[in-house]
Amino acid sequence: MTITVFYKLLAIFLTVGLGWVAGRLRWLETGAGGGDPARLLGNAAFTIFVPALLFRTTVRLDFASMPWRTVAAFFVPALLFVAVVYLWQRRTAGPGAQGAAAPSVRAISAVFGNSVQVGIPLAAALFGEAGLAIHIALVSLHAIILLSLLTVLAELDVGRHRAATGQASRLWPMLRQTLRNTIVHPVVLPVLAGLLWNATGLGLAPVLDETLTTLGSAVVPVCLVLIGLTLAYSNLKGQWQGAIGVGALKLLGLPALVLATAQGVFGLAGLPLSVVVMMAALPVGSNALMFSQRYDSLQAETTAAIMISTVAFAATGSLWLALLAWLA
Repeated sequence: MTITVFYKLLAIFLTVGLGWVAGRLRWLETGAGGGDPARLLGNAAFTIFVPALLFRTTVRLDFASMPWRTVAAFFVPALLFVAVVYLWQRRTAGPGAQGAAAPSVRAISAVFGNSVQVGIPLAAALFGEAGLAIHIALVSLHAIILLSLLTVLAELDVGRHRAATGQASRLWPMLRQTLRNTIVHPVVLPVLAGLLWNATGLGLAPVLDETLTTLGSAVVPVCLVLIGLTLAYSNLKGQWQGAIGVGALKLLGLPALVLATAQGVFGLAGLPLSVVVMMAALPVGSNALMFSQRYDSLQAETTAAIMISTVAFAATGSLWLALLAWLA
């Protein structure tokens, strides 16, 4: 593990710690009945900052220059992993007291990595400019593909739960409401709008681009502070077993599947193989917590999974690097 990545991990913990202090000292509360600051901050991130980041990223995508074989070598096993974890959770856990979207929340925690704050300096330090270019190509599609898919699955689960509990009495009104909630959504709608804008070839006006850049740059610090706030306001007792399981899936299960698929099916080797495997091996990303906040499901477990996987990445990341060096 390089010193640059170690400093990034340390910065993550310090920022999360600041959020925890703010939560413990009640800095963000406005008095009696002032609401939950963690939920308020999560809603702001999910409805303002993340849509701005997704829209700008989608508009600026250059589909012609994408390394599509390498992209497929990462996303095909990642999407397969999402399907397996999601179906397994639907079969074994069910919504219960964890919320209707619990299977989707666990699936996003098991697949969505910290590809920016940890991933970018890791790729730059280990693989140089060529490896960083591949990593950035994966990052540009990371949230667009994974968040959009899991949003659809979560909304379907919520719709089914409403129908099962009598909140939606007819099939077609339930399906119509689910479709509307899926499209008019802080994740899916900016992606669709960005794809349409991208197809026009107009680009972004400088003022609009600067505005979106400013809003999008707030995603990482806001999410890290949100993790600290959630730690301060949540009771993590009883959450560690589930969090360790999700962390193990993210740090060990996903990179193993990506390695096997990228090498055995897509024939990747050398630098592209190393980049996609390390992309898969990254710790759980903070967007998973925003997702759990959005659907009011497993917030404490997701917070614990983020912290555990970030700490453990120092060891598991080194193991994957050693294995890749041996394979080379």
